[in-house]
Amino acid sequence: MKSLFLIVESWTTRLAMVIACLMMAIAASLAVFQIFTRFVLEQPAEWSEVLIRFSLIWMVFLGIPMAFRQGAMISVDALYRAAPTHLKRVLDLIVALAALVLMVIILWWGYDYAVRGSVQSMAGLETLSMFWAYIALPVGAVFSIIAIVANYLDPRRMELETAQ
Repeated sequence: MKSLFLIVESWTTRLAMVIACLMMAIAASLAVFQIFTRFVLEQPAEWSEVLIRFSLIWMVFLGIPMAFRQGAMISVDALYRAAPTHLKRVLDLIVALAALVLMVIILWWGYDYAVRGSVQSMAGLETLSMFWAYIALPVGAVFSIIAIVANYLDPRRMELETAQ
């Protein structure tokens, strides 16, 4: 069961990271486009600013699961180094539970915020609802919850000071 969960987590975290990288590429491309239209053509594209923010939100919330999976998100290095070997697993559990509580809160309130924001339209893109920007929070939280549980089951310490 554990190995199946870790396989599923590997796929979900990779998918989230691929989409996060795609969103970063979109944001960078739109920024170049915006600079070109604003300073070369002197005809700024207002919609590009909104899409840059939209893609950056998605990039951040879909990049967080990889940080959780690598054990690089919440740093308690000093305490971890000072703890006796038999207490390190307890510390891992406390960190995982704290991160899970945070992600459940983001999932709950992020979904609520997305639903409430669905009546708003994006400035410059009146055809798109703000729902599509805000839904990044609960989507990222779901991917993060999977990564947090996987990191607890199969810890990876990818930070410089605690790398194994």
